[in-house]
Amino acid sequence: MAATRQRLSYTTDLPTAVATADLVIEAVPESPDVKTAVYKEMAGLLPDRTVVATNTSTLLPSDFASATGRPDRFCALHFATALWAMNFTEIMAHPGTSQETLTAVTEFAVEIGMIPIPVRKEHGGYIVNSWLVPLLNAAQTLVTNGIATPGDVDRTFLVNGARFGPMGMLDMIGMKTAHDVLAFWGDRTGDAQMTANAVYLKEHFLDNGLSGVQTGKGYYEYPGPAYERPDFLAVPGLDAVPSIVSRTLPD
Repeated sequence: MAATRQRLSYTTDLPTAVATADLVIEAVPESPDVKTAVYKEMAGLLPDRTVVATNTSTLLPSDFASATGRPDRFCALHFATALWAMNFTEIMAHPGTSQETLTAVTEFAVEIGMIPIPVRKEHGGYIVNSWLVPLLNAAQTLVTNGIATPGDVDRTFLVNGARFGPMGMLDMIGMKTAHDVLAFWGDRTGDAQMTANAVYLKEHFLDNGLSGVQTGKGYYEYPGPAYERPDFLAVPGLDAVPSIVSRTLPD
């Protein structure tokens, strides 16, 4: 591990970062314009052999293939949040992706201890986000519209034995990414509630410098979020009944 760490380097200079890379994984903000600009800037800096993969959460690789300047050596390689605990990655091609590229990224996934999940055709949201985004959007709607507290939303999920609920997931994903996804798809589909949920995240978190786990506070405070405490799912005492009833009564 010590030797491995010594081989790692970090830089904010793009030409330096990609000059000798065999594989580049793009993980910039979930904005088509931002991603396209990065690909175009990077295209002339890469060695001919370099394979490029996008870690986009909901966008399609075909949207960016031409901007990379190497469509045959480009595909999607989407990692889950908290990949040290959820060790899978989704692999998705676009029509111009070569078999050699898919072989290279799949071997890379296996070599770093990931379970490679093949996505059989291009699909916005891959597999995991196709069900995760609707789940998180529905959970956020309950909070945005004042129907339930974040903690109570998560309690209804955690009783099934999950490690964290939808609001905890939002904290882990990060409010910036969650906002960008909801804002983009709310606008694309004309979903007014999804757009309202994006506005809620912006006004309650991003505008206050809060992004979830990354900043130490989102719906919960970190480390040691409330949902990890033994009493989070405890049956309340009878003395809690008046407080519960007061929150149940219509305004």
